[in-house]
Amino acid sequence: MFFAESFVFKALDFEARRELAALAHVRPYTQGDVIFSAGALGESMIAIAEGHVRVEVVTPAGREVILSELRAGDVFGEIALLDGGERSATARAISNCTLVVLERRSVLNVLRRSPQLSIRLIELLCQRVRRSDERMLEIAFLSIPTRLARLLLRLSLAPPATLEKPLTRLSLSQSELSKMLGNTRENVNRCLKKWQEMQLIEIKDRWLILRDRAGLEALSENE
Repeated sequence: MFFAESFVFKALDFEARRELAALAHVRPYTQGDVIFSAGALGESMIAIAEGHVRVEVVTPAGREVILSELRAGDVFGEIALLDGGERSATARAISNCTLVVLERRSVLNVLRRSPQLSIRLIELLCQRVRRSDERMLEIAFLSIPTRLARLLLRLSLAPPATLEKPLTRLSLSQSELSKMLGNTRENVNRCLKKWQEMQLIEIKDRWLILRDRAGLEALSENE
């Protein structure tokens, strides 16, 4: 059962997971599909069974900023579901996806009876607030090279990678990296060109190859 594998739902007992499964709707999405848009009414919480989802916003100046990339087992849409407000960001499928959709009324009914689910959702929200705070501090106080080095190292540890076996190749464009940083493509391009000359990275066949992880780690510690 999918709910037994998800961080948020695996704390529930079997009966609670079975109840949620009976209330859930499974929906397929194709790469590029918008799952929901910022400003839309938040009537559901969504878990990823298969595929990747990107959460993004557009700033008042019209710049796109990528907030997070989510994978199988992750949950999103919980903020609007809990407070009944509008979606705070846009979610888009960046691969073909299978999503498990839970309507607000169903989730709230289970929350009233399940302190375990309430605690897991609080933990999830805390993780996201903590990451948001870290990101704001990085934007305010760190240079572009330091932030970019931290981003590459963080992306290299995305599941199923581990600290012992990090990814050495990333399939991300300079445009995508700039949106994750909330900066310009030109600044990212200048950093990457310099790092290629220093043999820290290599860009080949649309792959960004991390050649010198220790060097990137040293850059990530500059403040």
